[in-house]
Amino acid sequence: MVDNGSTDNSVAIAEKAGARVVHESVKGYGAAIKRGIVEAKGKWIIMADADDSYDLENLEPFVEKLKQGKHLVMGNRFKGGIEAGAMPWLHQFIGNPVLSFIGRLFFGIKIKDFHCGIRAFDKAKMLELELQSQGMEFASEMVVKSALFGLKMAEVPTKLSKSGRRGPSHLNTWRDGWRHLRFLMLYSPSWLFLYPGVFLLVLGAVLSGILISTPIHFFGIVLDIHTLMYSNLLVILGYQSIVIYFFTRMFAYERKLIPAADDMRLAFGWVNMEKGLIVGLLMLAVGLYVSIDAFLGWNKLGFSPLDPAKTSREVVPAITLIILGFQTILYSFFFSFIGQKFMKQ
Repeated sequence: MVDNGSTDNSVAIAEKAGARVVHESVKGYGAAIKRGIVEAKGKWIIMADADDSYDLENLEPFVEKLKQGKHLVMGNRFKGGIEAGAMPWLHQFIGNPVLSFIGRLFFGIKIKDFHCGIRAFDKAKMLELELQSQGMEFASEMVVKSALFGLKMAEVPTKLSKSGRRGPSHLNTWRDGWRHLRFLMLYSPSWLFLYPGVFLLVLGAVLSGILISTPIHFFGIVLDIHTLMYSNLLVILGYQSIVIYFFTRMFAYERKLIPAADDMRLAFGWVNMEKGLIVGLLMLAVGLYVSIDAFLGWNKLGFSPLDPAKTSREVVPAITLIILGFQTILYSFFFSFIGQKFMKQ
């Protein structure tokens, strides 16, 4: 048993029953579980909420899966049955299903109940994952990192009964729900940065490509130079989001939050600092050329007032290219600095 600052009589009860009790000063569900994993003596570990909500006399299905070579065996309360009143309706019908769906979508995991409190796993394999979370999101991290690092997983039906807890639950619906969602997003930079970035970049580029030459008319609405400004903004935001995706992937790899990425090595196989500098300088040069051309055109008119509907179609894209070109030059140096492990020697 891991004592994480308990104020009830659980430590005394555990010691009286012959359990070995260790004390973890760092507060949090994850901190306590990690300490328990380190202190456990066996090859396999079964963890469960000690509040009578799970039948601890029916652990054979978990053990059988471990014997079959699985590294993580999750209970599934939705298959095993949830006793009336055992789980708040918000958790049962919204929180757990939604977060589990997002986890399956983001990471391609078949686990249907990400947050079941009873699970069994191979101690050595779990320690290799170097789990980091201190709070309730540890439950999601265990599943996500097991999938990312190729551990074999399985589920077994598990019945959830009413808790025998006398005091209030330590689970905070909104705070802990957000921490789980935040964790899922941070560990999936593709969904957080890449896919939204590509969408914004493509949408902005298509709109800009049309609006540079002519306004868009539909259903009596006219999209003109003001829309052009915002479409160019979408291009910039999308580009930055995609770049942040690569930064995040490299940082996560360096911190051993994700395994080595073949797609990153492939990307750096044809993208390097020199190519990035060339692309950045070309965008910068084109943007400056268009800006100078617009200035010379203004000079021919004696610097008289200009028609915004005409000049904006030159100036706005030119400014966007200057911004993207300058950013690309800076990013190329930074990528070269932090991406050494991915680059071909």
